[in-house]
Amino acid sequence: MATRVKAFSAATRSTPLAAATIERRDIQPRDVQFDVLFCGVCHSDISTARSIWPDVMYPCVPGHEIVGRVTKVGSDVKGFKPGDFAAAGCMVDSCRTCVSCKLGLEQYCDTAPPNGMILTYNGPDKYFPGKPTYGGYSSQIMVDEHFCLHVDGKQNLAAVAPLLCAGITLYSPLKHWGAGQGKKVGIVGLGGLGHMGVKLSHALGAHTVLFTTSPGKVEDGKRLGADEVVVSRNADEMAKQANRLDLIVDTVAVPHDLDPFIAALNRDSALVLVGAPGTPHPSPGVFPLLMRRRHIAGSGIGGIKETQEMLDFCAAHNIVSDIEITPIQKINEAHDRVLKSDVRYRFVIDMASLNA
Repeated sequence: MATRVKAFSAATRSTPLAAATIERRDIQPRDVQFDVLFCGVCHSDISTARSIWPDVMYPCVPGHEIVGRVTKVGSDVKGFKPGDFAAAGCMVDSCRTCVSCKLGLEQYCDTAPPNGMILTYNGPDKYFPGKPTYGGYSSQIMVDEHFCLHVDGKQNLAAVAPLLCAGITLYSPLKHWGAGQGKKVGIVGLGGLGHMGVKLSHALGAHTVLFTTSPGKVEDGKRLGADEVVVSRNADEMAKQANRLDLIVDTVAVPHDLDPFIAALNRDSALVLVGAPGTPHPSPGVFPLLMRRRHIAGSGIGGIKETQEMLDFCAAHNIVSDIEITPIQKINEAHDRVLKSDVRYRFVIDMASLNA
């Protein structure tokens, strides 16, 4: 059995997103069903819908920054009830038995698809074999309680939505690599991810240095919490950062030269890549890594426990994303503007517009 709900989907890689009807499974004992109130627009949505990334299954319903209100729960659900606010992020299932899952690192599930980590959209749907999972550009979603998150209803729920991807994508590496009091942390890029990195690094107590190519973002970077803002195209400004930073998180989703940022790292420090360009970065120079025992690393999202920790941290520190609300009918325009970096700093869809 299945329930048909409204959505916006891409039928092919070359067609714009348009109104559609999709099937959601009937509620299972551990399911939380909620109406989608708001859904953030992530760069990943565009990369998937337009097949910039490989192996896309169509029709594609993007959206993995989802906040809603619970309408129904399964018989075995203990932590949610109808009327609660709930959220879902980038994944809706994993094997739950491997070493990574048992450590609360479901995002790094060791089991291969289709039994491993299942993405909120464009993953294998175990309830509808041969079809993809569908994301939050829809009126309703069903999520296993283990992957369902609590949100503070006192916050601006629309601005909370991007925390489910942009927030946790920055919180996880900042926590893992020890950002906090006494540390100097660099954030590369001031977009949807980068602006959350500045806010979170500042809230964690680190001396925060923003690197941006845009002189016009200097003041905004300081408003968001940066102690210093460096225009990275200015060689003199970059030279002053040499051997200085304990951690740099690079959020930029287009290929660029990593060497200037490696040079800014202190000994035994890491440049962590969280931006996901469609083609590789140029290879960095080896000797700057060797001579200071520097690291280049990557980081995905976060596990469910850490994502809940991040949501609670943001609620306690009054942190949300800077957003622009859009109706679903303007989603293709919003995608185009994201590619042009013409949003400060995250689009969020008001899903009530789906019924307009």
